[in-house]
Amino acid sequence: MSNSTPTTPATPATPAAAATPAKQDYRKTLNLPDTPFPMRGDLPKREPDWIKSWNDTTQGGGLYKRLRDARHGAPLFVLHDGPPYANGTLHIGHGFGKILKDMVVKSKQLAGFDAHFVPGWDCHGLPIENQIEKTHGRSLPRDKVQALSRAYAGEQIAQQMADFQRLGVVADWAHPYRTMDPGNEAGEIRVLKRLMERGYVYRGAKPVYWCFDCGSSLAEFEIEYADKASPTVDVAFPAADPAALAAAFGLPPPDKAAFAVIWTTTPWTIPANQALNLNPALVYALVWIGLLLILRISSAAGIAAAASAPVSAMLLGRPDLAPILAGFAVLVIWKHRENIARLRAGTEPRVGRSPA
Repeated sequence: MSNSTPTTPATPATPAAAATPAKQDYRKTLNLPDTPFPMRGDLPKREPDWIKSWNDTTQGGGLYKRLRDARHGAPLFVLHDGPPYANGTLHIGHGFGKILKDMVVKSKQLAGFDAHFVPGWDCHGLPIENQIEKTHGRSLPRDKVQALSRAYAGEQIAQQMADFQRLGVVADWAHPYRTMDPGNEAGEIRVLKRLMERGYVYRGAKPVYWCFDCGSSLAEFEIEYADKASPTVDVAFPAADPAALAAAFGLPPPDKAAFAVIWTTTPWTIPANQALNLNPALVYALVWIGLLLILRISSAAGIAAAASAPVSAMLLGRPDLAPILAGFAVLVIWKHRENIARLRAGTEPRVGRSPA
C-alpha cells in the first residue's frame, strides 16, 4: 500500500471569478490637440502674471529686448509716440491711440522690421499746473510749483504706464522719454540751435491766446467760444478804378462811383478787408441802379430775376479785375430792391446801362 495522500480534485471556476473586461477609454480614440491653456480665463489673476513675464529681465532682458534681438540688423521702423499729458487716469482717447500704435508696431515686427516703440509723456503745460493749484492753492513760489509739478507728473506717468501695459501694449517701458528729463530738454535746445543756424527761425506776428485768470498762454484746442448772433449784411466795396471796371464790360467811363457788392455773415471782419477775389468760374454783371454801379455775381437768369431787365454786359471770368476792387468797405447796400426804389422816389432801377 502506498503512503501518499490522495489528490483533491480541482473545483471548477464559477462565473463570478472570471476576469472582468477593462472599460474603453474613449478619450484615447479622439484626435484632440493638447494645449496648456486652462479651461477658465481667470484674467484678473493671469494678466498680471503675463505682464510680469513680459518684463522679466532674467529671461533675455524682457519681451521687448527679445523682440529687438530677434530683428537685429533688419530694416528699421520707428514709431514716434506723440506723448499724452502726464495728468489723470487713462480714458478712451488714450486707449484708442496707444492700441492703434501697438497694432502698427506689432504688424511691422511680424513683417520683418526692427520695429521700435519708445513711449513718451508730456510733462509741461497748463493741465498739470491747474492740478497743482487745485491741490495746493495759488500764489505758490515758482520753485515750489515746479517741484510739485515734477513730482505729480512722475506719479501720473507710473500709473499710466501700468495701465498701458494692462492694455497689452508692448514698448520700451524701461526707457521712456519724458519732456521734463534734463537730457530731453537739452536735446530740444540743441535742435533749436541747429534750426536757427539754418535760418528756419524768424521773427513774425502771430496771435497767442492768453488766459487772464490763469496768467498763462492757451492752446487753440483749449479755447471755447460762446454762441454769438451776428447780422448778415450786404456790403459795397468801392472800386479803385471805376473806369477800368466799366471798360472790362465794354462801357464808357462812369461819372458815378462804382462798387462791388458782397454778402457776409461775419461783419466784424470787414474793417480788416483789403481786397476782393473774383472766381474765374463765375459770371459777373455790372449793374446801374441809378445811385451807383455795382458788380455782382450773375447767372443766365439770376440778374434778370433780381432787377427785372435784360443785361447789356456780362463778364466771363476776369481775374485781372481783382486789383481794381481794392479798398475798404464803406457802404452797406440793402438786400431788397424795394428799399433802393424808395430812395429813388419809386423809379425802377435800370440794369446794364452806363450813367447818362
